[in-house]
Amino acid sequence: MGADRVEHRPPRLLDELQDAVIRGVQVRLGYVDRTGAETERTVHPLGIVAKGPSWYLICNTEAGRRTFRIDRVSSVDPTADPVHRPEGFDLAGSWREIADEVDRKRMPLEARAVCVPHGIGLLRMGFGGRLEVGGPTTDGRVEVVIRGNDEYVLAGELAGLVEWLEVTGPPGVRDHLASIGRALVERYA
Repeated sequence: MGADRVEHRPPRLLDELQDAVIRGVQVRLGYVDRTGAETERTVHPLGIVAKGPSWYLICNTEAGRRTFRIDRVSSVDPTADPVHRPEGFDLAGSWREIADEVDRKRMPLEARAVCVPHGIGLLRMGFGGRLEVGGPTTDGRVEVVIRGNDEYVLAGELAGLVEWLEVTGPPGVRDHLASIGRALVERYA
């Protein structure tokens, strides 16, 4: 294994949780949240998904559908009680909804723009899942939305793409782009 590769090991309780999902039994789950607070609750495991190196348990609880990072699970105690699976439950669809919601919370700012068609590939490479591609405009460009969490940082990311992209909103991002443009002219003119 090369020095630049990181080995990602599955979390220690993954097998026990996967067994509960397969057998369709509820579990008493010990969990440590991001603040370090430990709780215990009975959950109905519906499925397990991976995103990058992290594994997540999707389950129903008394409070509704929840997602738990498996590396934060401190204990798993299977019960003999069957899982109550919602009718028509679709793990892939449920995970997409959860992942989209997490992304929206992490990146709540949406910059709207129009892009020349041959620039979409560049935007996909640069922004990945933060990019939403819409339909064509009357002038042949393509509507896009790019998510971020700070107007100034997002403007900085977009500033070098002026050849392909015109940001249409929000006004704060456009103001920061204008400021960046003035600073570039002052320094390099």
